[in-house]
Formats: sequence, C-alpha cells, structure tokens
Amino acid sequence: MKMTKLLILCLVLSSVFCLNAQEKDLGTETVTVVRSYRPTVSDAYKLKTVPSLNDSIVGSRIPIQYSIFSVPVASTFVPAKGQAATVARVEREKLYNTYASLGLGNYTNALADFYTSLDYDRGKHLLDVGLNHFSSRGDIDGTFLNTDFYNTGLDLTYARREREWDWNLGAGIEHRKYNWYGLPEGTLETDLPGNVDEAQNYFMAEIKGGVHLSDSFFDEASVLVRGFWDAVGSGENRMALKGNIGLPISDETFTLGVSLDYVGGEFENGPLTQLQAEPGVVYSYFQTGILPSLELIRDDLKLELGAKIVLGLDTENSQTDFYIYPAVNASYVLSEDMLVAYGGVEGGLIQNSYYDFSNQNPFISPTLMVMPTDRQYEAYLGIRGQLLPQLSYNLKGTYRAENFSPLFLLNPVNEFRSDDKSYMYGNSFRVFYDDVKTLGIFAELELSVNRNFTLGVNTSINDYSTETGNPAWNLPNLEGSLFMDYQIGSQWYFGASLFYVGEREDLASIAGSVIPPEDFPAQIRTLEGYFDANLQLGYHLNGQLSLFARASNLVNNSYQRWANFRVQGLQVMAGASYKFDL
Repeated sequence: MKMTKLLILCLVLSSVFCLNAQEKDLGTETVTVVRSYRPTVSDAYKLKTVPSLNDSIVGSRIPIQYSIFSVPVASTFVPAKGQAATVARVEREKLYNTYASLGLGNYTNALADFYTSLDYDRGKHLLDVGLNHFSSRGDIDGTFLNTDFYNTGLDLTYARREREWDWNLGAGIEHRKYNWYGLPEGTLETDLPGNVDEAQNYFMAEIKGGVHLSDSFFDEASVLVRGFWDAVGSGENRMALKGNIGLPISDETFTLGVSLDYVGGEFENGPLTQLQAEPGVVYSYFQTGILPSLELIRDDLKLELGAKIVLGLDTENSQTDFYIYPAVNASYVLSEDMLVAYGGVEGGLIQNSYYDFSNQNPFISPTLMVMPTDRQYEAYLGIRGQLLPQLSYNLKGTYRAENFSPLFLLNPVNEFRSDDKSYMYGNSFRVFYDDVKTLGIFAELELSVNRNFTLGVNTSINDYSTETGNPAWNLPNLEGSLFMDYQIGSQWYFGASLFYVGEREDLASIAGSVIPPEDFPAQIRTLEGYFDANLQLGYHLNGQLSLFARASNLVNNSYQRWANFRVQGLQVMAGASYKFDL
C-alpha cells in the first residue's frame, strides 16, 4: 500500500515539473526502478477426465459367451487373371506402284492405260511413267468418209526431293488422228474427187520442269518447251516460263509473279475464205508480264489485292501493246461451313495456240489465224457452303468482257482450192474472232453421304452479246450435268453421268469467184441440243484384278457436237484392270 502511494506521489510531482517546464528549463531527471515487474499465471480449474459415477440402479454386467458351428462347403471357383478387350483390326489395303487396264467394245473401240510410279531412296527419287490410248476403227452409218480416230500419249517425269527444295523434269509425246468426215447434208459421194484424203494427224513433243524452294523468298518456277505439227506441213513452237517470289510483310504476304510466254507457227495454206491456198499464214507473239499481289487475312476475311501488267508483242507485224488488268479476289465467312461469300475481278492476255484449238475442236483446218485474246475483265460474285452436313452448294454470277474472243465457225465450201488435204468441202472449221460480252449464272449441288456415295448436279446459263451482232458461234446458252459414284460393298462399284448441251448456231456458206468473203451466200444453222448418258459398272475380284463394263450414249442419239459431225451411237465396252508391283 505504501508502495502504491509512493508511485502516485511520484507521478503527481512529474506532472508538476512538466507544467513548469513550459516557463523554464528544469533539466533532465533520472528515475531508477528498484524492483522489476514479474507477472505470474495461476492454474485454472480443470474437469477430471473420467468423472465418477454414483448411481444405485446400475447393475453388474452379465458375461456373454459365443459359439460358432463351422461346416465345410465345397467350391470349384478358380479366379482368372483379367485381360484387356481387343479391337478387331481392319486389314490394311495393299498399295501397288503399277496399274494397267485394257478394254474393247463395239465400233472396234479400244482402250489401254498404263501407269507406274517407282520410288528410290525412300521417296527422294521418283520416276513416273504414263501411257494412254483410245481409238475407234468403226464407221458411222450414213457417212461415206472414214470416221476412225485414235489418241495416244506417253508421259515421263523424274522428281527429286530434298530437305529444303525439290525439282522435277518431264517429257511427253502425243499422236492424234481424226478425219474431216463431216460433209454438209445433201453432199453425194460423186460430188467429191477420187483422191479425197480426209485424214489429219497431230503430233506433239514437249519438255517441262519445275522447282520449289521451302525456306527462300524465291518460291517456285516452271518452264515449258513444246513443239506441235500436223501431217500437212503446219508447225508451232511454244515456250513459257513462270516464277513466283514471296516476301512476308508483317502479318501479310506479298507475292510477285513473273511470266514469259512465246508462241509462233506457220501454216502452208491460207484461210479458206481465199480462192487460192497461197500465201500461207505466219504468226509470232511474245508477252511478258508481272503480277504483284498482297494477301490480307483478318479473322473471317481473306483478301488478295493485285494487278497484271503485260507487255504484248506481235513480232511478225512489229506491233507492241501494253495492258493492265485487275487481279482482286475476296472471300468472307458469314457462317462457318454454312455460308461463304466470295467475289473478284480478274483479267489477262490469253495466249492462244494451234495446239489448244486442236484439243477443243479436232476438226479445224490447218489454215487458221492465231492471235491472243484480250480478256479485259471477268467479274464474279457468289456464295458457297453447306445446306446440310452432307450437302454442299455453290452459286456464282459472272460478267466477262473479251476482245478477239475465238469462236469456231464452219469453213465455206471452196471448190476453187487445190490443197493437199480435203478440208474445203464445208467439212472443217476456222477460228472467227469477235468482241464478246458474257453474262452467266452457275449453280452446283453435291451430296456426299460418305466415302462410298457421291451425287452431284450443276448447270450454267449464259447470255452473249457480240460486237458484230452475230450469234456467239457454237457457244450454247444452257449446259448441265449430273454425276453419281457408288461403292457397293467392298467389291462392286457403280458410276453414272448425264450431261446436256443446249442449242448452238453456226454458219454454212459457199465461196464465190468474184464475191468478197463477207458477201458469200450463207445461212445460219441451228444445232439442236442433246443429252448424253453414260454408265459404268465394276467388280473387284481381289485386291489386284478388277472387271469393268461401260456404256456411252445410252439413248443411241446420233447428235452433232459440231455441225455436220455426227457422233457414234450406243457404245459398249468391257475390260479388266490389274494392279501390281514393278
């Protein structure tokens, strides 16, 4: 208690000294604590862990004894080790490197195909060889000139693959034979001289190659050198070189395409609009062009912006022209896999050639005027996608403007000529150039249920407008086709195709001795539209040998694909194909 009073007294005195220190400085005082504070903790009261129980009604425990009556039971159960379930393996299809096929049919038609691909050093060296042949020795009823034809081609390609680049070099030869048997209706055999030789033979030999680099701004390049000639002294040379250079710019890709293209040839005889065969026709065209293009990809939008800059030279007539064409393409995904909108505007200087014309129409005369086509632009807009998971569609509208568009037109009957071959009786075609504008619509549906069944249909409708006011000779306004492929089980397969070509117009004329070509007596001929149906059925005897049967022109329609040239009727062919390792 005394200690407590002493502490209180000290605190009061300290307060007084602090107050007085406001007026004067009292100095520094030292307080010494005699005894330190040592707190202690007292033990708390705890409950006992096991309380005592004092209840008079709790009785004593009664001991219980248990006994077990054991009876042995016989058991035959033997546990077995568990095994994982196995999946049945599908036998892997054996792949062969060689294929051969042979077929024969009516009209003495014959088909032969051979292809082999030889692999050396684990795919670093590849050698491909392909041989195909199709011919017919039969005659068409009502035609007294020979109608036989054949088409044979051989291709060889060697390819080398490296880690950073690959290249290939190929060569090909071709021989085709056709006859100018399409005489105008009403022509009698007595109207022809006795030395008529209606056969025409085409020959082609070419060398081609290409190179592709993986990690280089120089992307790829290709080269083509081709020689083409016929049985009457006509000849043509073609050389083309193309290359692409790709440069990445940020997230975009800039591509620069370069092309060089030359075609030149000579026909010994002049056009059939002339009364005499002399002089012949000589042509030579060279064009060089560059195609800068920038590709932009933004989410669902893909855009290619470019242009074609072409310099064209007519070296035979010493004429030079400069062209600039658009090259713009775009696509936008409106609904993934369901609706894609696309469109673009493109153009170009198309290098026409005698070889290309003969493939489109083998009944042309070797008296052509060959020149390039100026496709000013081709604008298109369309949508594509899927209506159902298995049903895809494509709908496109097109508008195209071309200068010097090539159209096939009947040659006039010219009895004043004395050429080596007999193609001056209205039984051959020439190329007529006109400025053509085309408005077209294309629609396509394809149903693909699985890998074994495919069904498709497409149609195109075109409207033509020409600078001369003439019809667009031999161009149909309506075309359509239907095709189906069905794999029936593992052995049978079935295919069918049906196509329709609408009406076309052609011009039949007769040359006169003192009449200019534009005033020749002429009459427009309308060729009827036609259907053509084809079927194919095959059976796999085993993994290597198969049998097939084909039927063409099922309706036995003797239609005219080209004016005066009727086709064979119903054609049936059967054959076999065999796969093996060479």
